[in-house]
Formats: sequence, structure tokens, C-alpha cells
Amino acid sequence: MTDSIQRQPETDSEAGELDLAPAGIRVQAEPVPAQAAILSTDALALLADLHRHFEATRQACLAGRRARQARFDSKQLPDFRADTAAIRAGDWRVAPIPAALRDRRVEITGPTDPKMVINALNSGANCFMADFEDSTSPTWANLIAGQQALREAVAGTLSFTSEQGKRYALKPEAERAVLMVRPRGWHLAEKHMLVDGVPISASLFDLGLFAFHNARALHGKDRGPYFYLPKMECMEEAALWESVLTRIETLLGLPTGTMKVTVLIETLPAALEMDEILHALRGRITGLNCGRWDYIFSYIKKFRKHRERILPERGQVGMTQPFLKAYSELLIRTCHRRGAHAMGGMAAQIPISGDPAANEAALARVRADKLREVTAGHDGTWVAHPALIPVAKEIFDAHMPGPNQQHVLRDDVQASRDDLICPSLGTITRKGFENNVEVCVRYLAAWLDGNGCVPIHHLMEDAATAEIARAQLWQWLHASASGTDPLHLDDGTPVDFVLFDRALLGLPSQLAGQGALPGAARIPEAIALLEELTHGEILAPFLTVPAYQKL
Repeated sequence: MTDSIQRQPETDSEAGELDLAPAGIRVQAEPVPAQAAILSTDALALLADLHRHFEATRQACLAGRRARQARFDSKQLPDFRADTAAIRAGDWRVAPIPAALRDRRVEITGPTDPKMVINALNSGANCFMADFEDSTSPTWANLIAGQQALREAVAGTLSFTSEQGKRYALKPEAERAVLMVRPRGWHLAEKHMLVDGVPISASLFDLGLFAFHNARALHGKDRGPYFYLPKMECMEEAALWESVLTRIETLLGLPTGTMKVTVLIETLPAALEMDEILHALRGRITGLNCGRWDYIFSYIKKFRKHRERILPERGQVGMTQPFLKAYSELLIRTCHRRGAHAMGGMAAQIPISGDPAANEAALARVRADKLREVTAGHDGTWVAHPALIPVAKEIFDAHMPGPNQQHVLRDDVQASRDDLICPSLGTITRKGFENNVEVCVRYLAAWLDGNGCVPIHHLMEDAATAEIARAQLWQWLHASASGTDPLHLDDGTPVDFVLFDRALLGLPSQLAGQGALPGAARIPEAIALLEELTHGEILAPFLTVPAYQKL
């Protein structure tokens, strides 16, 4: 392949059929609308190039994750790296942040379907993170439709008409949120596309296709492209992204550093390498984000065999828990020292219609959380629903009059390794135990049915919540079964597989009384998968990996 990519096709017919794909590429999926345009010959050539250049390094990074987990399973504790001490001590800063990303006080996130993309870009938020990862069920139709929706959004032509005849259209570009895109993580493969007989990395598939179709147009408008990079654990994984992005820029004829990124710090090992991750991407990184739900999941997973670090039920694991407070404040200190944004976490609440008191109580929790973030020094925050944008914006406007607060250096923060892994106090209630079972099954059923962003109990849940729920169930049950001192609910009930199996057995009748639920037909399948994973001797690294094989 040459070191440049030809112009992208302008129409579906110009793109040709998939039998014109470059040698070595095979698409294993029934054709869906827009597929020919999205998977043009040149787009496929770029994907093949990326796979052949970087798959071996990706596999080495994944092997590093497995080795790291084995050390934690043997009771070794994570710590700051000795071999990178000079990076942490050095006096360096990341590249200047582009004008479009200097004010990110409120960002909205969601999947890539046309209606969501239009509503989010029109929402009044500063930025919209279009998510191919935790809030998208990666069916082939969803992935291709998402790429097409974003391509049309960048071109300004995206529109959508609902079944009821309501039409949605984009506001003028100056009134839209800045678009950012989150690809899937390094651990995931895209089973529908093989390169030389091997599934391509889902990360390369998502980011590569978006960049191929949109990077030049966005660069011409000083709008990036901009990306959120998920789930990484170490600086080597960040360095892999740096190499990938540089390669894409070369192939597309863009200046090095054109594509800007924000990294989600949502794994425990990454929290101990924030300086190193910033350094590896220093020519293009604009910030770090507290991906707190996945971070809690990572804490459980990394300490799955450390009984003394078992967390209480997830409803009690808030940002005032010492290990989460230390993580958040260290992120602020690290980012501001290096000239990067320190982004806060998600508010997942959705409006509660018909119950003003409950709705106001939910909004009060959002206000308190956003006040905590802005007064700690965060430069912006996330919301899952447009109704929360004015709530979050009001708090940040009142306490952050400038576009950001990188001047808040937080030199008072001295978060040690022990602070970052401090055990948490709390309990496991029957309601909390059963809620983990219910939420995991309901989310998984919807995900298997093609919906990755699901309203449950007035919260907009994505895969991170399901991961926390099932990881907690696994850890509680296996720790209780293997120890001489079994765990108990706060009412004295033993935490054992009898309790778990009884909760699963009663779930179908419980859910039947809640009306129509997303993915209701897949509930038996979701129950079976949760049962299998929870009874398994080893905690599966990601719920979405075995679930993906059932899509």
C-alpha cells in the first residue's frame, strides 16, 4: 500500500461493491444500508494497513494486561512505576489545546444513532462524545449506521424522521456541540471483518473508518478530528494509539498532531500512570477524564482475589470514598501541571415525569456532584441527558467563570499508592444485591437486542454499570464461598449461590410486572449468561466479550 489514501467516494454507487475489497480483507456480515459507501475500497485499504502495522503490538499489550492481572491475583499490589520516575518528575507540558476544546464545561455522551446524534449536537452542550463503545451494542447494522450518521453530521446533512412523522435536523454549525468520537477499546475485536484471516481490532475499525471519512473535512474546519480513547491500562497502550494516529495522519496527508485525543482514566493501572500516558501522547492529548464507573469495575477486577479490598454495594461507592477522592484529585493535579484538561464524571440521571419530588431529589444529587467536581478543580463534566445540561452548566458557570481552571494546580494533593487502593467501608443490603442482578440482566438483554444505552430506574445505563454489577456479584459470591468467614448481607443472610440463584429464579416474574422493557425477549438469554459467568471459577475480564458472540 502506498503512503497516501485516495479521495473517498462521493456516492454509494461510486464506492463499488465489497468484492472490490483489497486482497486479504473479508467481510462476514449480511449487507446493511450504507455499507458500500462506508466500506469503500480505499477505506478498507486503510483498515488493512492499520491491522498489518499494529495487530502484533496490540496483542503484546493485551498479553501485558494478562500478566499484570496474574501479579495482582498473586496478591502483588499495583504501584507507580520505578522505570518511569523521570517522566513523573520532569518539567514538561502537552501541546497547546485547540480553540474548539478550550471550554468543555459540559459534555453530553450517547450512542451514534441519527436521532441521538442530532439531539446531542443541538443540545447546547459544549461537546458531544459519540460513543461506539459502552453505549453502543456493536451489531453490524449499528456500527455501519453510526459511521454513516456521523459522516452526514460532519457534512451538515444529517436528518431523521421518526415513525410518528417528527423530523429532526441539525442546527447551524455555529450552534452545534463540538463532535468527539469514542472507539471501542483495545481488548475488543470486530468479528465481522477479517484481515488476512484475523478479526481486525475494533478500535482500529471504529477510529479508522471515522477518520477516513471525516478527518480532512474536520481539519478544514479546525474541528479536529477529536477522539476519546477508552480502557487503556498503561503508557505502552497510549504509545500504540500515538503510532496509530500518526500513521493515519500520514496516510490521509494530514499534519502530525492534527487528531487530538482525551484519555479516559478508567482502570486502576492507568491511574498510576497518568503522567506517563500524557507524555506518550503529549503532541496531541488535550485532557484526561474520570471514567468513574469503569474505574470502580477495574478496582473490583484487579482486586478480585483480595478479600480485604471487597467493595460494598455499588450504591455506596460514591466519589467521597477515599480511593475515588484520591483518584479524582490526583487526575486534576496531574492534568493541570501538564497543561491538560481534567474532565469530571457522568451524571446518568434522566427526568422523572409525574413525580416532581423524586425528580427534584435526583437533580439535587446532580447539583451536589457537579459542585464537588468544579470546586475540586475539574474543567468540565459529563451528562447523559439534555435536561441535565443547564443544571451542570449553572454550577460550572457560577464557580468557573473562565473557559477552564488549569490555574488550579492542586499542589496540596499528595495521593499515594495506598490512597489510591484504600479499602472502602460499607455494607451489602438485600436490595443492593438484588439490584445488581436485575440491572445486569436488564442491561444485557437490551444489549443483546441491539440497544447499548438503556434507561433503568431513572438512570441512563451503559455497559459500565452492568460490568460493576456482575463483577461485584462474582467477587462477593466467590470470596464468601472460599473463605472461612463467609460474607453476609446487613440483615445476616449469607451471601451464597443459593441467594444468587433464588434472585435469578424470581427475576422473570418481577420484570413481567414492570411493563414493556427494552430487549424483553432476550431476558432468558441474559439470565443464562449472567448465571454462567457468575458461577465460573474465573472472573471474565469483560462481559461484552462473551456477549458479543451472541449478537
